Amino acid sequence: MQTSTKNTIAWILRIVVALLFIVSAVAKLSKSELLDSPYFAISTFEVKQLYTLGFSPTIAPYFSRILIGIELALGILLLQKHFLRRFVIPVTIVMLAVFIVHLTYLISTSGNAGNCGCFGELIPMTPAESIVKNIIAIGLLVWTFILLPKETEKHNFWILTTGLFASILALFMLAPMRPMEESSFSVTPADENTTTIGVNSTASQPTAQSITPNKVDSVKVEPKVVEDTEPKKVKSGYASFHPKIDDGKQLLGFFVPGCDHCQLAAKELTEMRSKNKNFPPLSIIFMNEEPEKIPEFFSIAGAKYPYKIIEIIPFYDLMGSDKNTPGVKFLWNGNDVKYWYNSEGEHQFKGSELKPLLTKTKQELRLK
Repeated sequence: MQTSTKNTIAWILRIVVALLFIVSAVAKLSKSELLDSPYFAISTFEVKQLYTLGFSPTIAPYFSRILIGIELALGILLLQKHFLRRFVIPVTIVMLAVFIVHLTYLISTSGNAGNCGCFGELIPMTPAESIVKNIIAIGLLVWTFILLPKETEKHNFWILTTGLFASILALFMLAPMRPMEESSFSVTPADENTTTIGVNSTASQPTAQSITPNKVDSVKVEPKVVEDTEPKKVKSGYASFHPKIDDGKQLLGFFVPGCDHCQLAAKELTEMRSKNKNFPPLSIIFMNEEPEKIPEFFSIAGAKYPYKIIEIIPFYDLMGSDKNTPGVKFLWNGNDVKYWYNSEGEHQFKGSELKPLLTKTKQELRLK
């Protein structure tokens, strides 16, 4: 094979693998559109991927940004000539091999279900699909290594270090970390219906006066518990957000203001409420992501409900790190009756599942 042909093929292979790494890094900073909400996307990556590996909330924010920064740097450095055969390609192969080992372990312990997070939430991919992708990438890199002539390699180490640290720094700038302290869950009233929970929240919060709902719902006080017909009252753990949540039958929504599925779930609950005068009160815990869309959320829902706002990671901690929005929980005197927590599949909220539960006795629901 002629040298020019080898160089051409090597360049094509380098571009393909480089794009794979760059897209993977950028995807971890995106929801559905490129770089639309880096902090939200990277926090989701931490909760869904790193927490399950045992990373603490203190270490995960640093590790996620450094890992994605290295991924971005390797993608960029594959397109230059300095230490390409001696350092960049071997390190990239080792990184892919580590990913394969991790994904293999993930399949052996948790199966091949769900999104491995390799491309964040932008391009869902199962662990098995990601393993195949990584094996192909390793093959392309080995082929590139063989094709590249040694004499064309350059040796300016500052190119590597500059690219690496610039990429990592870019991650910390695109998604600045927000301190997560114990006070993250303390309630600081802002007005009658709006409370921001979390430290150093810079997003502007809508006021109750800025919302013009069709109807207003308030938390109702249920009749005194009758021991033989109602379950024993317990603490649900949500009273710090909504004080009446453990009184009688209640609904608690875990929503993101700009989430279409969350808006539709709230709309369905409003429609059910309009047909049933004894429908349980709905209280909402919003993730602090696009809070300026809360008025629009209530407009689509068709009613305004009491709500609190908490930061992204505490929101996932409260909702469950293995769960996704929209979340709707049916509580009776603080007892969990039913929990829906996804936008699709068997755990997706369905009013048809909630309706029969509302009339069942505590014995039928197996509550004490």
